[in-house]
Amino acid sequence: MSLLHLHLPLSQFKSLNLSNPFLHGTSAISTKPSAVAANHHCPTYFPPIRAMRSLQGRVICTTNDKTVNVEVVRLAPHPKYKRRVRKKKKFQAHDPENQFQIGDIVQLEKCKPISKKKTFLAVPVPKRTASKKPEQELGLALESDSASQV
Repeated sequence: MSLLHLHLPLSQFKSLNLSNPFLHGTSAISTKPSAVAANHHCPTYFPPIRAMRSLQGRVICTTNDKTVNVEVVRLAPHPKYKRRVRKKKKFQAHDPENQFQIGDIVQLEKCKPISKKKTFLAVPVPKRTASKKPEQELGLALESDSASQV
């Protein structure tokens, strides 16, 4: 018996009401058009996902003109032992003024492809300044200081 020969009453399907909002991403389905649904406008534009737009790494090679090789180190869990291990990956980045030297820390910004392998632009990272307060002297003379003065 094929499916074409099955005749089911339509009244059975009219009573079906899907009330779970997670089935189709909408609220309860109704057969009557409502004025609220007609006036409600859902935004059709979603901003693009900007995953991995910038990375930070260390310059390891500067032999090419206007290009630096940057090694990015990240921590990832080991698949079997679940311990965090260092993963390294090398990227080529555009350095228009040849300003970076080996060992510099740079930020890689995603840009349109410059060549087959260069899709990042190298940007200098500002140096961190240690804001340590100067050690305050207690005003007491040490024994070593007093012995050297005598």
